[in-house]
Amino acid sequence: MSATEAVETAELLTRAREALERYLEVHVDDDGALTFSHGGVPCVIQATRLGEGLTVLTLTCVVGWDLADEPALSIAVAERAGQGLFGTLGIGHSDNGVDVTLRYAFPAAGLDEAALGTLLMLVVSTASQLRTDLPGIVPGD
Repeated sequence: MSATEAVETAELLTRAREALERYLEVHVDDDGALTFSHGGVPCVIQATRLGEGLTVLTLTCVVGWDLADEPALSIAVAERAGQGLFGTLGIGHSDNGVDVTLRYAFPAAGLDEAALGTLLMLVVSTASQLRTDLPGIVPGD
């Protein structure tokens, strides 16, 4: 990572942290990633510079984990994924069952703090609502 890339990603993460702290308690990990929880949904934000002038934030929310691999859950995830959510809803398989994640990546340069906070909270609120709505996920787990 070049010095310019490091500065750009650090600045963007700082702006994201400041925007989110209006709503949530945010932690900064050793690698600079931001972690927080909303409605029982753990989330992480990372920044990546894809090219000159194009640094993106990636928000990943873990809606549910180690869930039973039931057809009803897969159907519900597929239906919700097609409803135009902010982000990509998906299922990943592991030895312990399935994990449901909501991911959203976007170029955030130029967004002011209020707009950035609103956009991030739209995604995070969607993840929290999914945790309540999808079958097989017990809110609070």
